Amino acid sequence: MNFFTRVRAYILKYVVCVFFLTFFVFPQIVSAEGDQFFDGKIQQVNTETGVITVMLQNDGAVVEIENNEIGISGLDFQKGDKVVVTQSEDVAGKLFYYITDFKRSSTLVWLFVLFVMLTTLVGRKKGLASLCGMVFSFCILFWFVIPRIMVGGNPIVFSILGAFIIIPVIFLLSHGVSKKTTSAMIGTIVALIITGVLAHVSIHFSKLTGLATEEAAMLGGLGISIENIKGLLLGGIIIGLLGILDDVTVTQASLVYKLKETNPNLSKTALFGKAIDVGRDHIASVVNTLVLVYAGAAMPLLLLFVDSSLSYEQAINVEIVAEEIVRTLVATIGLILAVPITTYVACYRIGSKKDG
Repeated sequence: MNFFTRVRAYILKYVVCVFFLTFFVFPQIVSAEGDQFFDGKIQQVNTETGVITVMLQNDGAVVEIENNEIGISGLDFQKGDKVVVTQSEDVAGKLFYYITDFKRSSTLVWLFVLFVMLTTLVGRKKGLASLCGMVFSFCILFWFVIPRIMVGGNPIVFSILGAFIIIPVIFLLSHGVSKKTTSAMIGTIVALIITGVLAHVSIHFSKLTGLATEEAAMLGGLGISIENIKGLLLGGIIIGLLGILDDVTVTQASLVYKLKETNPNLSKTALFGKAIDVGRDHIASVVNTLVLVYAGAAMPLLLLFVDSSLSYEQAINVEIVAEEIVRTLVATIGLILAVPITTYVACYRIGSKKDG
């Protein structure tokens, strides 16, 4: 049995064992009852009375909704608009309806189709493999990580466990079985563990509660413990970093193997030095990209920060601001550490022989 066959066998055993533990040993999801949602189409908007007439597309029923029963304010509804209607029940048991939002799924589907087509046409087999990896990642998040957190599981444990399930599958699908891929996997896992520890320490000493956002506060109202909400913050950092670590570690491992292929006589020390020199450029570009991604996601918060009368010191002590700073800095540190870690692992595993 050659090296790659052994790696494939180990990965298969790893995935089977983790799946057995996660789907049979740990508690299963419990379905919860709640409001019902229906697709609807606006038939009439009465500007004088503020009543909107909506036909529910599931059974053709027509309901009238007043302006004060619209879930989101500031939306300009017109006749023919497709909307999402929520059916709820008041304390007396009477059903009532309100408009939750516009129905945007058709636009999103077409955008997704365009994304899949371009990924497949440009990336070909590797693009198709990366799409399969993306689908697998979402399946793990939505069918394993999130459901177990919802039934009271520890967010840190299940986020890390979910990441450990995702890593080997997406790496092998996207990059195939090779020493380069396994070196990148090892570098990713080590960097992810270090980042998790750093995030835990940072959240503890900065006394972040995880309740800064409205969504987190709503989870607190649903009975999820404060510790679990703090864990969600940590879990979000881990899962968010996982995607960009893939790019960094695979690129760095590929660089090491290409340098060795170009000059098989390079010692491990010389190989590490040359790879790190290029890796520093990679760090500079990716760190800037990561910071801009986080800044873009937090743009409304940045506008509030600039327009606020708070001083700089007061502003950074506001939890929602501190939370974004911790998230950005911890993820960036993890990204920086991934470069030397992966480079060392690849140099160590490549040995003195030429290996592609």
